[in-house]
Order: sequence, then C-alpha cells, then structure tokens
Amino acid sequence: MRGQTAHQPSCQYTLITPSHRNHTTELPVVTFDAGQTFIDLDLDFLARRLAERGVTVEPEVLRAASPAAWRRYDELVDPAAGHPWRELMATLLQGAGLANVGPLVDWLWEEQPRVNLWRAQIPGMVALARELGAQGVRVGVLSNSEGRLAELLAEIGIADAFAAVIDSGRVGLEKPDRRIFDHALAVLGATRPGIHIGDSWPADIEGALGAGWRAIWFGRRAAPVADPRVAVAHDAAGVRAALDRWIDR
Repeated sequence: MRGQTAHQPSCQYTLITPSHRNHTTELPVVTFDAGQTFIDLDLDFLARRLAERGVTVEPEVLRAASPAAWRRYDELVDPAAGHPWRELMATLLQGAGLANVGPLVDWLWEEQPRVNLWRAQIPGMVALARELGAQGVRVGVLSNSEGRLAELLAEIGIADAFAAVIDSGRVGLEKPDRRIFDHALAVLGATRPGIHIGDSWPADIEGALGAGWRAIWFGRRAAPVADPRVAVAHDAAGVRAALDRWIDR
C-alpha cells in the first residue's frame, strides 16, 4: 500500500530506558504498517467486487474460508519478506467453493491499485494512531504497497490519523531496506530512530531493527522475542501497553 505528508507536530517526551529514565529528548516517530496492522482484507467488500463479475458468494462463506487462506499466506510470507497476494486470494476463493479462480484473481490483482480490498479497520488501531497524534507524537504509515495508499486512507476516512504516508510504491524503496526507514524520519522531521509497528517479521521487525529503530510485532503470528528492542502485541491494547513502557507522554 503507498503516499506522502501532512502536518509535522513536535514536542518533548521522556524516553524510558534503564539509564535515562528522566532524560528529555526529541520525541520519536511512531509508524504503522498498513495491511494486517491497522487495515485488513474487507470480505464484505470483496463479495461486492466479485458480484461485479457475476460471481455470487456470501461474505459468511468467505469468512469461513479465511483461516485456511491466511494459514497458506503465513507459510509463504516470511521467507521472501513479501506479500503473497495472489496465493492468499486463490486459496480464499477456492475455499469458498469457487472453481477456475485464476481469471478472478488476475482481475482483482489488476484492480487492486485502483480499488484496494484492504479497507476494513482493525479494532482500536486507528483510534490509537489518533490518540498518539493528539499527544504530540509524530505518527506515520510505513508500508510496502501499490502506490495509492494515501488515496485509500482518504477514501475510507482515516487519513487524518497520520501525519505522513510513506508508500513503497511511491518512494521506490521497500521494507526491510533501511533507506525507507531513514526516509520516513526525514519526512516526519525527526533525527532519532523511532518505533515501528507491523505484522511481518522480516519486513517490519528486522527492517526496523536494521535501521536502529525499536519495533512492535503485531498480530496473530506475533510470538515472544528475547530482544528488548522488540515488543509483541496482538491487539491495540497490547500496542498501547508497549508504547507506554517505552514512552512517557
């Protein structure tokens, strides 16, 4: 998913570390990955898109097929640090009982930059982004996407939650390349590494750590990690708790 900037709030904060608990310094950036972090595949919207091609499938049937599709996605996503979009969609449509899904998957993929299927909000995450922004934190989106993420967020009414959208399709760099994290800092007017929240271990977590950032591994696949630079969260409350441990706002 992909875009660019809005306002750049600034203020002071206390970074909580064992040796610098009371040291006031530049407020770090907090960035969110997009897909599977604050927006998710919208199965109701997918059912409506399929109907445009004369294919009738109930959202409840897609929901029933979804766990197996995401298991397949999980098998494929980490080794390449990519997004096995077509495999996810093919498994989902086959699991919903559709045959000859190849042309449908091709059509959905071609349409994805224009009509993004990832538009269902993950509970509490956009509200958390707004909360952070209201407290003076510089909040951005840092996503590997198709180049129109900023437009999507405006379309679904949540663009105001983020001071900037750094979209790999516009920037020409993808996570885990540290240069896109450096670019995010420049866009948000920061000089110190920030905190990145995302669901992909290689793209989001290893990418953030490689750029000198801290990271919150988010979502259903996140598991405990023996690294003080990494927190684990399965929902918005978990993300908020991790940020509260690291930042005194």
